[in-house]
Amino acid sequence: MRMFVPAVAAGLAFALTGASPAAGAAVFVELNPSTVRAGDEFALRASCDDNLKSATVRGEPIGSVTVVPEFGFLTATVRVPADTKPGDYPVALTCPEGGGATAVLHVVAKVEPSRGPATGGGGTAGDLTGPLLIGGGLIMAMAGAALGVLSMRRRRVG
Repeated sequence: MRMFVPAVAAGLAFALTGASPAAGAAVFVELNPSTVRAGDEFALRASCDDNLKSATVRGEPIGSVTVVPEFGFLTATVRVPADTKPGDYPVALTCPEGGGATAVLHVVAKVEPSRGPATGGGGTAGDLTGPLLIGGGLIMAMAGAALGVLSMRRRRVG
C-alpha cells in the first residue's frame, strides 16, 4: 500500500496538469570530460526533441561540429586545438526543431611534468656501492667454501 500511494499521486499530477515530468529535460548537451587540456579530445553527447536528425554544436575553440544519431543520442568526438588558451568556453547545441542547450568547456594549460628529485639510495642510485657489495659477497662465499674444504680434510686426518 505504501508503494502504491506515490505512484497514484504522480499519475494524478500528470493527468491534471497534462505535462510530462521529463519534458523539460529532453534537450541537453553534455561534455565528457568537461575539463580538458589543450590538444586533447572530449566526447559530445546531446539530445533534441527528435534524436533521429543531426544537430549542430558550436563553440569558440571547437568551431562547428555536427552531432549524429547513435545509441539514442546525438554524439561526436572533438579535439581541442593545441594552441587554445586556458579558459571557460560556452558550447551551444542548436536542434533542427529550433530548441537548444548550452554547456561550458573548461580548457586548462597542457603542462609537461618535470623529472622528480633524486632521492633515496635505491637500486637505481648512481654510486659505486653495488659492485663493492657484489665483490664482497663473492669473497665471503669463496672463503666459506675454503673453510668447509679445510674442515673436511681435518676430520679425515685426525
